[in-house]
Amino acid sequence: MNTSPNFDFNNDFPPDFTWGVATSSFQIEGAHDADGKGPSIWDTFCLDPANIKDQSDGTVACDHYHRYREDVGIMASLGVDAYRFSMAWARVQPDGKGAWNEAGFGFYDRLLDELAARKIRPHLTLYHWDLPQGLQDEGGWLNRDTAHRFADYAHEVARRFGDRIEAIATHNEPWCTANLGYGNAQFAPGVADLKQSIQVSHHLLLSHGLAMRAMREVGSRAKLGIVLNQWTADPATDSPEDRALAEFEYARSTAWFMDPIFKGHYPELALRGHGANAPEVRDGDFDIIRQKIDFLGCNYYFRAWCSSATPPVPAPAKQGVTDMGWEIYPQGLPELLVKLKAEYPELPPIYITENGMANPDKVADGHVHDPQRIAYVRSHLHALKQAMEAGVDVRGYFLWSLLDNFEWNSGYSKRFGIVHVDYATQQRTLKDSALWYREFIAARARA
Repeated sequence: MNTSPNFDFNNDFPPDFTWGVATSSFQIEGAHDADGKGPSIWDTFCLDPANIKDQSDGTVACDHYHRYREDVGIMASLGVDAYRFSMAWARVQPDGKGAWNEAGFGFYDRLLDELAARKIRPHLTLYHWDLPQGLQDEGGWLNRDTAHRFADYAHEVARRFGDRIEAIATHNEPWCTANLGYGNAQFAPGVADLKQSIQVSHHLLLSHGLAMRAMREVGSRAKLGIVLNQWTADPATDSPEDRALAEFEYARSTAWFMDPIFKGHYPELALRGHGANAPEVRDGDFDIIRQKIDFLGCNYYFRAWCSSATPPVPAPAKQGVTDMGWEIYPQGLPELLVKLKAEYPELPPIYITENGMANPDKVADGHVHDPQRIAYVRSHLHALKQAMEAGVDVRGYFLWSLLDNFEWNSGYSKRFGIVHVDYATQQRTLKDSALWYREFIAARARA
């Protein structure tokens, strides 16, 4: 393992650049029904073992609910500045509306105290896919009223914690909620209906705007924004068909969420492509959605590779693929960020809120050797620095993930963590990538 301060690229990040790690509530907390927590759509989705690759569930996960002090201690040992995590809505409001659960809020109160004691700044995400089942029973995100219930939730969280939190993101990757939850049934709630998925995407954006307004009413000091998974889309060949496919892919994914927030409308190319499946938009909706945001969170893992051939031409994957089968393509990160800067003049500061890789890691003699992950992170930080040198205002980087965890419909079969978790014993073991990241951050501090 390379632990030398020479990290093979320009390591001259700004001195106030944020270095963090990230997790999400359902993936690590466990304690699925502890202290009054209500069920979420993922609790329900996991009841059908056919939905999860290894027939597992999130009832225990990493038991972070009971082991958060140990986990915050690990963060402190790494020297990170910040921790991005999400709140389980059903833990603090079991039905998604009505009474608040003080015991649930108590957990996050203790977590914030522990982070403050370790001088780690909290970056909170309000929604990372675990909708209270009570709201799903009333239509979930297909029901426009859920957007208003989300705003109520955002208001209460900001009222209670807004002065103790560095930043609050409304949603994590609404593209996934809409397309994987409602488009192809891979994720909870397990619906496969293209028209519904597109309507859900609109309600998610509406809920973002309503929540931004609600949190601003509170007057908290936290920076407010949203986290989007984003990518460029490259044609497999120069054929008109492949170029058209790539243009549509970018419009229906990255631009579909960016344009309403920054331009007040959906991209015309995507609307034409969706045709009769285009969402119902009411008068005034875009005025709500187009709220000023203080930051944009960008989650980057891969590019879209667009081939119209049958079967499709595979991506070249010159740098290999991750254990998810995703092409490793770090140069897509500066390509994306420079493109966003050019297309959206009102673009606020950006945080890379997720970036990392799944790897089939194993403990051997008390160690976990994951040179592939070290190479992945190094290459993406090099690419990120190129974007910053091109003038993109990037303020921080959050490595996904702190812990191996419940990887949604893959269950525990995929490991994204820089800390290995033995799910039978809950033993945490720092992987070589964690030691590398610690040394990288320390070298930055010494510079």
